[in-house]
Amino acid sequence: MKKLICVFLAALILSTPAYAVETITDDAIDIKAPSAILMEKTSGEVIYEKNAHEKRPPASVTKVMTLLLIVEAIERGDISLDDTVIASERAASFGGSCVYLEEGEKMSVDEMLKCITVVSANDCAVAMSEFLCGSEQAFVQRMNERAAELGLKDTHFCNCTGLFEDPEHYTSAYDLAVMSRALIKHDLIKKYSTIWMDSIRNGEFGLSNTNKLVYYYDGCTGLKTGYTDKAMYCLSATAERDGIEYIAVIMHGDSIESRNNDAKALLNYGFANYKLCSLRSDEVLPPVKVRLGNCDSVQPVYTGEETALIKRSGTADITYDVDLPESVAAPVEKEQKLGTLTVRINGEVFREVPLVAGSDVGRAGLLGIFTNIALSYLGIG
Repeated sequence: MKKLICVFLAALILSTPAYAVETITDDAIDIKAPSAILMEKTSGEVIYEKNAHEKRPPASVTKVMTLLLIVEAIERGDISLDDTVIASERAASFGGSCVYLEEGEKMSVDEMLKCITVVSANDCAVAMSEFLCGSEQAFVQRMNERAAELGLKDTHFCNCTGLFEDPEHYTSAYDLAVMSRALIKHDLIKKYSTIWMDSIRNGEFGLSNTNKLVYYYDGCTGLKTGYTDKAMYCLSATAERDGIEYIAVIMHGDSIESRNNDAKALLNYGFANYKLCSLRSDEVLPPVKVRLGNCDSVQPVYTGEETALIKRSGTADITYDVDLPESVAAPVEKEQKLGTLTVRINGEVFREVPLVAGSDVGRAGLLGIFTNIALSYLGIG
């Protein structure tokens, strides 16, 4: 029986593509924090995880979701960077990391975003929550709704700052990585998350980024730090080099130095060991003829992720084979599968990407059908 099991396991190992990403959970990387994860931005693939689904208090890394809702509201056109936000008495009362807003003080959305991202300003986070939803409570409800939309299973928010250590306010390293991934898909946030030093109030109040990796880690693009006595030192760190971007989340680090070292170790591992493989062919996809349709053809398009993560080891001979039919019968529905792009690495199938119809094509009317038959009989078309 043992021999059979060994043979079975060996077969599984041999059948696994040599370039596929396997999540590391052992001591290949020396991570001190009790909970951590490394995720690639484009594909969302997890390279490393350590207790990544363990629920923990996130401290100010909570603001990743706060920032996501603000940025999404800007890009939808609900608010603009030039809009004026007036600080309420409640927002001005917040301590911890803040810029000491005064009740009635006016600040643009642009400045608010800068303060929240760079110095983790609690007062600005609350002011923005009230500006967007009328109250922090309504904003928090939207935070939880957005978490559900992202499929987060281990997250629940009670406030928009992470300042208060409520036992019902928690998330996980994995969920923070997913939130961070959603946030950095918006290039706008990097206008703020890459700032090292800046100022507000006409230069009278200086800002210095709480994320020191922005200053000294090559390619760092952000993203958010956090600390409370219960949460300890937390961080969602993002960095990009040569078109590939990683998200390293650290929860409950012992110190700022330990937290940053863990993040650097994860990011270094990603950059050293992986690269992106395109899941698109350089060749233009040819249109597919539609029989008895109200259009002669339909244009196939790609669907799904554009890239996949692969190991850097060895030489990768990547080839792309497009398989499409010469024709299909009407009607054709948009996103109906037409064919497949097969991506091979060193001759082995790596991924199969569905090619789908880019538009609807209805059936031709009676006149159109007779016309098509006539043209076909005459050898035209």
